Amino acid sequence: MNQNNRIKTWLKKAGLSLVATIAVTTVLTGCSNKLTKPYQSQAYQQDNVQKASPAPQKGIGGITKSQYQELANSKFKNGTYGYIAINNNKSTLNPKSWKTNKVIYQNLDRLNRTSSSNTGFLEKRNLANGSLRVRQYINPTGWHYNHGGNQIYNRGHLIAYSVSAGIDKNGQYNPQNESGDQNNPKNLFTQTAYSNQQLQTIYETKIRNALKANKKVIYQATPVFKGSDKMAVGINLQAISTDKSLNFNVFIYNVQPGYRFNLANGRAKRDLDMRVKQLPPALQSHYSNDHQKQNKSDFNRFSRKHNLYRQYNDKNNHVDSRARRDAKAFEHQEWEEAKKFGKKQWQTGKSYLNKAQKWLKSDYDRQKQENNRRNEYGRYK
Repeated sequence: MNQNNRIKTWLKKAGLSLVATIAVTTVLTGCSNKLTKPYQSQAYQQDNVQKASPAPQKGIGGITKSQYQELANSKFKNGTYGYIAINNNKSTLNPKSWKTNKVIYQNLDRLNRTSSSNTGFLEKRNLANGSLRVRQYINPTGWHYNHGGNQIYNRGHLIAYSVSAGIDKNGQYNPQNESGDQNNPKNLFTQTAYSNQQLQTIYETKIRNALKANKKVIYQATPVFKGSDKMAVGINLQAISTDKSLNFNVFIYNVQPGYRFNLANGRAKRDLDMRVKQLPPALQSHYSNDHQKQNKSDFNRFSRKHNLYRQYNDKNNHVDSRARRDAKAFEHQEWEEAKKFGKKQWQTGKSYLNKAQKWLKSDYDRQKQENNRRNEYGRYK
């Protein structure tokens, strides 16, 4: 009887432990499945990162994934304008999303690129004082220093210095910060001088004019990269004011007349066949009005003599002329560097030759002395 009671007690304990084990296993298995399904492996995560592209910020709008990929795969057609209109030049930003004065700076991607959209909610107090600019020292991906006096590369801002006064590195407005955004890695990318100074400034001027008119503006800038390239194909700029009087949406190619770029590493190669069509008259007048003061004296000097003025204009402003001058200077720089390198190599080779000659001579003398000793030994043996 006692033995039967012991068996029953053992079975009860075993049954309870078995049920507990099954329950715990089920719970853990369920949790494990929930945790591991979205993150199946490290390779799965990396594949997702590689295929990722900027998505419209919630409630703000802007460039879509499909538009980003389409622009990344697009190629500049030689001899055409350096920009194209997107969505019939109409912004896809939501003007109702302007709530507070700030800038949303996106983090760098896994390749340290600014491949996502920076969006600014701007107003008049963001107009910056140009005298507070400092030297830039941040080197974005694909950056190379300019040589020979030719300005090919620029550190391009996504949100321009001139419209970001008071905005700190976190994107919040701080009245004590009087200057615009400077040396912010999240707001810089490698841009050609032509793309930055001749094209992007046009649209930044439109934004400044809207802010001067006391309008509130949403401005979004998105550098577009293809694959793992270090240099961007171009940049999508779009802006809209809350009253919709300002409204544009363009893509500016990263091009430079007279040069072609390897976007994988950002290196430039001179090519006189590389041409960019001159800007349309409407944009040219807009750009010249922005520089009216500095060009006024030159215009007055030559306006009475149209032929001379045309020659002066062609000589100083024609894209092909600038490209030829830059190419000539670049070729001279390459020649000088090749001469220096060749001279250094020649000197190095000459020193090695001298050392080899000395070694051979010393070895020859040693062998000669050894032979003489052997001869002397053989004579007296």
